[in-house]
Amino acid sequence: SNAVLNVKEFIKDVCDLDELPEDDLELIESEILDSLAVIELLSALEDEGIVIHLTQIDRRMLKTPASLQKLIDEAAEKTFAVK
Repeated sequence: SNAVLNVKEFIKDVCDLDELPEDDLELIESEILDSLAVIELLSALEDEGIVIHLTQIDRRMLKTPASLQKLIDEAAEKTFAVK
């Protein structure tokens, strides 16, 4: 995929998992993704030129790696949209 950031790789690294998380892993309920990890994620995206503000994020968007990837891909599309 041409994803700007591979969410699953990121979660694995930041959250110190032994393997890549499943697409439907419950990140918040399982307390894998805490607020610090979310901030780190946004910061990593910002380095790629994709700015997502915390105020734009709904908790449901952080529910699983799949929903998180969708949030990022949509933000990337807006960021790099050809006018």
